[in-house]
Amino acid sequence: MRPWVQVKLNPGSGQGRVPLDPGGQRNWIQVFCNGAVPTELALLYMIENGPGEIPIDFSKQHTASWMCLSLLAALACSAGDTWASEIGPVLSKSPPRLITTWERVPVGTNGGVTIVGLVSSLLGGTFVGIAYFLTQLVFVNDLDISAPQWPIIAFGGLAGLLGSIMDSYLGATMQFTGLDENTGMVVNSPTNEAKHIAGKPILDNNAVNLFSSVLIALLLPTAAWGFWPRL
Repeated sequence: MRPWVQVKLNPGSGQGRVPLDPGGQRNWIQVFCNGAVPTELALLYMIENGPGEIPIDFSKQHTASWMCLSLLAALACSAGDTWASEIGPVLSKSPPRLITTWERVPVGTNGGVTIVGLVSSLLGGTFVGIAYFLTQLVFVNDLDISAPQWPIIAFGGLAGLLGSIMDSYLGATMQFTGLDENTGMVVNSPTNEAKHIAGKPILDNNAVNLFSSVLIALLLPTAAWGFWPRL
């Protein structure tokens, strides 16, 4: 999903915000950091429950339902972050604001958010939720005796939004962002020419994506257990 959105919306631009970096193409590290969590969850689900779809119903299948929502949360988190970073800069009419201080920052700053970007992240997660919900309708046979499945859509949207917010917060605090005074470009590595904007050089973008996915996949299904409808 990430490469498709990038190419369709921003041909010739890695982030849709700054000129293309020769090393900014998608690679196996980015695929791993975005896909490792859902892949591991899918394998664990197969080991525990075998192939096939089940309805989300904590009262009847708690562990399997938790795994399914955790997988959905990880995918929606990545989708929400992608939609925010690719669509937001294209459609937003106002400059981004740093999520930690709400100060205006240059386009391309790690942790910079816009209203359009946040809405896009919600829509990205909702898209994943709708896809999962439709899969349930097609492949699950006993929906009539299970808990309602429509919350899957809302859960996906929430995971997309919170995943983007989590990603932005980690980016604003644990990723270095500076402005190269010679070129006027936003850079992600500290240099003598770079004026610090935000963050410390602790994580790179791939690590931020991985940590965001892990946190959302762990926290949201646990929270959903308390609110999910039961028969």
